[in-house]
Amino acid sequence: MARFTRRARIGAGIALVTTAALALTACSGAADATDADSTGVDASTATSVDDFGSFEDLEAAAKAEGQLNVIALPRDWANYGEILDLFAEKYPEITINEASPDVSSAEEIQAAETNKGLDTAPDVFDLGLTVALQNTDSFAPYQVQTWDDIPEELKEPTGLFVGDYGGYMSIGYDSSAFDAPSELADLLSADYKGAVAINGDPTQAGAAFAAVGLATVQSDGTLDDFQPGIDFFSELQKAGNMLKVDVTTATVASGETPVVFDWDYLNAAHTADNPDWKVEILDGTGYAGYYNQAINVDAPHPAAARLWQEFLYSDEVQNLWLKGGARPVRMAAMVDAGTIDEDLASALPEAPEETVVPTEEQSTNAGTLLGEKWAAAVQ
Repeated sequence: MARFTRRARIGAGIALVTTAALALTACSGAADATDADSTGVDASTATSVDDFGSFEDLEAAAKAEGQLNVIALPRDWANYGEILDLFAEKYPEITINEASPDVSSAEEIQAAETNKGLDTAPDVFDLGLTVALQNTDSFAPYQVQTWDDIPEELKEPTGLFVGDYGGYMSIGYDSSAFDAPSELADLLSADYKGAVAINGDPTQAGAAFAAVGLATVQSDGTLDDFQPGIDFFSELQKAGNMLKVDVTTATVASGETPVVFDWDYLNAAHTADNPDWKVEILDGTGYAGYYNQAINVDAPHPAAARLWQEFLYSDEVQNLWLKGGARPVRMAAMVDAGTIDEDLASALPEAPEETVVPTEEQSTNAGTLLGEKWAAAVQ
């Protein structure tokens, strides 16, 4: 799989997409997730390891289930391939079923609804904030053992959804054909005619949503009102500079999308296919964002879903996000504890002096505004 567009997946999904596009292959009905396992533990209601008795008891319950259904996890996205393979190596008794790696956050939720009661339903989600906020009824609360290391502002208090890895919105470009943009307005010039793409539709994709957020704050706006960002992309469209092409590894390698708004860790990954590819984080205010993990309240394999969460927030996997160029949510605590991979941390791009992250209210309001205004602005 060579796509980064899954996010046409991530996050800021306002409109749900057609069910037919993502229905998972239906198999036999799921086992009743409310049934207690052989130890008498009801995994579907467990809110921490303590409810299982110990971490070893959680592992045993997950191994007994023997399956984990994941969705929308591209292997070339923030090092997910290595992370999935490590889980499979660590727990060979648990088969990972990887479904629809390129679908959006909104489509993840739709897949859960479509497959509710089937053993093919997703056990876990990886979501942008807006979709997470809109669908809290779909999640089961769970607090991992490393809960206290996660900043309060990056987790729902009961553990319905929790930030995990993130980065900064950036501009990637083919340096053999274009100069580095020093400010947002540079992209409106004739030098960038038909060259500038965003990663998805901002009403459905967190990466595209964040591109509008970056354009907003780089246009002297605030995250309370995304209109300046919408206006910028409207100008980009009128100038003939905006490309309406889904960004993938292949489109970057071929030169079809030579200038791309995307997360810094995704843009940086394109250098493997195009050595002339460079990544620019604009001076001034930077826009940061995290993706969230959540457990399906109707997970067919509830113990495996909880073991997956514990795995993702372990030191080992937090360092694997770092290896993928993303910033793990526990990074500050791991620096203090001396468990961070210092070489990988030092290789990250320098962060902007001033950074903004949208609040829940700002994210929700921006999503509503984009749903009302985006299509007309870039038609």
